[in-house]
Amino acid sequence: MTKSKLSPEMEGSAARRYARIRGTESQLAMWRADAERLAAQGGGILEIAPGPGYLTVELAKRGAQVSALDISHTFAAMVRERAEAESLTVDARQGDAAAMPFADESFDLIICQAAFKNFLRPVEALDEMHRVLRPGGVALIEDLDPRATRAKIAAEVAGMRLDKGNALFTRIVLGWLRRRAHTPEQLTAKAGKSRFTNIHIERYGTIGLRLTLKKETA
Repeated sequence: MTKSKLSPEMEGSAARRYARIRGTESQLAMWRADAERLAAQGGGILEIAPGPGYLTVELAKRGAQVSALDISHTFAAMVRERAEAESLTVDARQGDAAAMPFADESFDLIICQAAFKNFLRPVEALDEMHRVLRPGGVALIEDLDPRATRAKIAAEVAGMRLDKGNALFTRIVLGWLRRRAHTPEQLTAKAGKSRFTNIHIERYGTIGLRLTLKKETA
């Protein structure tokens, strides 16, 4: 399978460390708030690149019909295990965002957080999002803003309430990932090459951008 990320997907111990870093109480509170906001929109939801599945499971807890797709075998298994531990139904699959294993018009909402900058074939991934969305459906892509300063990144990491070692590690990683993140102009250009015609971009949080794409109705 052709990979859709710029770097090797996280597997094994690397994936488990990432899960621990993203699983602090302050971040779990963020996932819960996001889930309240997103589940309220109703319909079927697909999370692309869910990582450990914190948001996926919170959505399912709120009665959403949720599917998840991650290039990492480890993360896909984590999502399934986390859902099963909560006696929740989640369709979690391993696969490529640029070649999704879902039928046309399967979802009303797609969410992709902190992963789009890693896609090797971003326009193809956007076209796949368009394909699997129902008419009137929305795709939300939330990712790092390359213009985020070191000070803003440090403030964001401080809010995660990590131990000293993991806080330093996270600041370094975000500083590195910032180099590959897309500017608003680049996001708009990539979206403009896709099948989407309704495109909106805005700031998201302290260090992020949100790209909102709506599929036209028939």
